[in-house]
Formats: sequence, structure tokens, C-alpha cells
Amino acid sequence: MALRGGRRSVAGSGACNLLPVRILAAGESGDPRGAVSTIGVFDGVHRGHQAVLAKVTEAARQRDAAATVVTFHPHPVRVIDPLRAPPLIESLELRLKRFAAAGIEQVHIVHFDETTKDEEAAAFVARVVVGQLRAHEVIVGDDFRFGRQRGGDVATLAAAGIDVDALGAIGDVRRYSSTVARQAIARGDLVEAVKVLGRSVVVSGEVVHGDGRGGKELGFPTANLATVAEVVTPGEGVYAAMAQLADQRWWPCAVSIGRRPQFLSGADVLIEGHVLGDVGDLYGQWVSFVLLEYLRGEATFATVDDLKAQMHADVVATEVIARGWDRLDWQRAVGDVA
Repeated sequence: MALRGGRRSVAGSGACNLLPVRILAAGESGDPRGAVSTIGVFDGVHRGHQAVLAKVTEAARQRDAAATVVTFHPHPVRVIDPLRAPPLIESLELRLKRFAAAGIEQVHIVHFDETTKDEEAAAFVARVVVGQLRAHEVIVGDDFRFGRQRGGDVATLAAAGIDVDALGAIGDVRRYSSTVARQAIARGDLVEAVKVLGRSVVVSGEVVHGDGRGGKELGFPTANLATVAEVVTPGEGVYAAMAQLADQRWWPCAVSIGRRPQFLSGADVLIEGHVLGDVGDLYGQWVSFVLLEYLRGEATFATVDDLKAQMHADVVATEVIARGWDRLDWQRAVGDVA
């Protein structure tokens, strides 16, 4: 993944958009005004993260400093304990776009490897937070831990002469967390996922060729997505969705996520969407499915005609749900995703 200083695109994600945020290279000095920063993975940029980012941008404005995020990629658990490593909620590029949408001006992406894993917290503060960013203030959650064996905390930052604002738990019934959001997405619980994320769940990828069965045999041609391997796949089933195409058009879309048990046994999970409109050839395009509502689980039907009848009912349900969808409200919450 090519990441250089300046306002750059992130290669390898399928959508090469210029990011309106400065990406600091390793060792590159940050904004000469100094920084108000936060530190963390920020997977999914959920509502708790959003509250932290809002504090960062406001404090940076008051200090005339650069609103800054220090984030880690890959996820630290992939290095510390690979067998327990969770899938990401979203790609790194979407994470960066959400930072930019929140008003963040510069981001330092720490490549997390064995060297990073073994770096003492105080050394990390001296090298990055003080040395590279010249941070005046760091804003984090009160449960923040970092450095070798999670040995650093807010006291480590304060000992370096940095002002620290440790925010208490943010949530409704329980603390908003990436783990809760990730688990909700994986089981297809859109209500819980939206509650934590503050926006709809999005699945994005390049449209690739499938077996052609949807159009030829069933009469419902689909766009098959080659998704980002490290990103969590929503729970198997059928969803009402809106599809955003590469040309920024929006269309209602019935999305199936599953293993096609009617025709195959033990197949890999496939994400495919039947777009309700004349959209032409989508192969090779980057498409995003915004999941609006879980309709039903995967099922095997007595006959192919029974399957077709159910697919028709899914399309009708999607049309009804899509009529009540407010694109502008959603875009204010989620930003550009294509």
C-alpha cells in the first residue's frame, strides 16, 4: 500500500480518490503549528470515535494547531496474536476519508509490525507524538493503552509534558466499540450496527464476472463484488440496499450475501446485488452497496420457480424500502463511499 507525505490517494483499495487530508510519511515533520492529536486504530470510526474527533478538531481550532490522528495499520492484533485478529469494519481508505470528513487535517499511519509491537510507550511518545507531531494536546478515551504490552496510558503522555484530555465512556447503554459494531455486522444485525456506527453499513468492491446464473437461469442479473479480503462480511442473507455506482448514480438494489445453497454445496460466500434499473455493463466498476434492511436468511427452495417467486418478492420489498430512503440524510452521516 503506497502511502507518501502530502495529500495523496491510497493505492490498492479499488477506488483511487485523492484524500483531502495530509498523510505524514514515517519521520516526516508535521504541521509547524504543532498538533492536537488522538491515537488509535479507529476501525469503523464509530460514534465514540466521532466524539473524540470532534473534540480534537475543536481543541485544534482553539490552539491554532493541526487536528491530527495517529492510526495503526494493519490492526495491531494481526501482529500480536494473528489467530485472534479481527476483520476490519472498513478499509483503510474509508477510514481516512472519514477522518477528513470529521475535519482532521493530517494523519500519521503507523505501520504496525514487530518493531512497533516491541517499542516502549515512552519511546513512541518521544519519537512520534513529541518529535514528529510536536503535539500540544492529546485527546483519547479513558481506557487508552499503547506501547509494548500495552504499558502506556494517559499518565505516560502527561509525563512527556503533553496536555491530556481523557474522555469517559461514550455510548447509550454500553460503550460504543468496534468489537460490538463488527459482531453486529457479522450477524446481519443492521439495527445494532447503525446504533454504534451512526450510519448505514456499506459493502464495496469491484464488479467481477460470476457464473452468470442470475441473469440466464433466474432472470435477475447480479453484480458480483470482489470485496476487500480483510474487511468483515455482513451476515448471510438477503438485504434491501441502495447501490452507488462509479458514476455516482444511486439505484435500489436487492443484495444477496451467501453460499447459494440452491445450486452449490460448501461454496465460498458471494456478495451479489440485483440493481433495479437499466445501468448497463458494470464489470470492472467500483460499486458500493448501502445496506438498508435485512429481509430474510438464505434458504433452499423446493423448485427453481419457488426461488424465482421469492426473489421477485425480495425485489418488491426493496423497492418499497428504497422509497423511504433519504440519500441526503445518509450522505451527511456517511460521506462519499464510491
